[in-house]
Amino acid sequence: MPQDIGIDLGTASVLVYIKGKGIVLKEPSVVAVDTTTNKLLAVGKDAQRMLGRTPGNIVAIRPLRDGVISDYHMTERMLKYFLEKVCKRQLFKPRVIICVPSGVTEVEERAVMDAASQAGASKTYLIEEPVAAAIGANIDIGKPYGNMVVDIGGGTSDIAVISLGGIVESNSIKVAGDKFDEAIIKYIRKKHNILVGERTAQVIKEEIGCVYPREDENGKKTTLNMDVRGRCLITGLPKTVTVTSEEMREALEESAMQIVEAIKNLLEITPPELVGDISSRGIVLTGGGSLIWGLDKLIHQETSIACYIADDPISCVAIGTGKALDNIESLKDTTDKH
Repeated sequence: MPQDIGIDLGTASVLVYIKGKGIVLKEPSVVAVDTTTNKLLAVGKDAQRMLGRTPGNIVAIRPLRDGVISDYHMTERMLKYFLEKVCKRQLFKPRVIICVPSGVTEVEERAVMDAASQAGASKTYLIEEPVAAAIGANIDIGKPYGNMVVDIGGGTSDIAVISLGGIVESNSIKVAGDKFDEAIIKYIRKKHNILVGERTAQVIKEEIGCVYPREDENGKKTTLNMDVRGRCLITGLPKTVTVTSEEMREALEESAMQIVEAIKNLLEITPPELVGDISSRGIVLTGGGSLIWGLDKLIHQETSIACYIADDPISCVAIGTGKALDNIESLKDTTDKH
């Protein structure tokens, strides 16, 4: 029997779900290649450690940007590596279902499907990220109620209103985790005159990043500090500065508000009956980007609609993709482009 595999092919990370086993692989979407021999040196976690630290002949790249394939050949090699890792030596090629952002073009869909079949899939199906995220967040999407899901990944934020198993209205913007990192790098460069790398920015975001005034357990306002090492732009030498969570809020405010505006714009064009459902049921946040401190509070403040983060938001899309494997036949009509 061929194996059924669900893949959340994200800009920041790849998650693989195998029917009956759950999530079996979770690795960063990074590939390291020796440019002189074109040899694949590392994929995933090992390659991520090399980002920004490689000698001239080795490049560590992220083959997906803004939720879509930017380097087709590398995406194919990365997929092949992950599929071989989870399938071991199986006789049958697996059937694969892959997530794509809701705003993806036909050309981009074709690129994903081709990369999967070149990597060893016998048949490839596609599912839109917000639908997979909703299924993974345990929302019963088959009912005639409106549900709003905001999936904030590494490259894209996908916002969708789902009812009766399908997307009624959707919007995909290229503002997500990566843009938060870029905003932090830009802010520290401008305010403190030091240059930090992507990895450092990510750590700052996870440790003290916020988009709403931070509070402690008792609801009192609080500020977190963190020492950050980088290269001084004036002397060119290493320098350590202390950054605060309030500074991070300032740095991330613009990106966070872009996500809020996209949610508001979608609510404006959603049929009123469904808006009524959403206001009583709340907005569900999924994806790694939803973990930034206070985003749910900011959305609630700006839209007056309750907002909550799904359980295990990072795995929601992969779990939803895996659950969709049970109805893989019904996905044929909507996703199989062959």
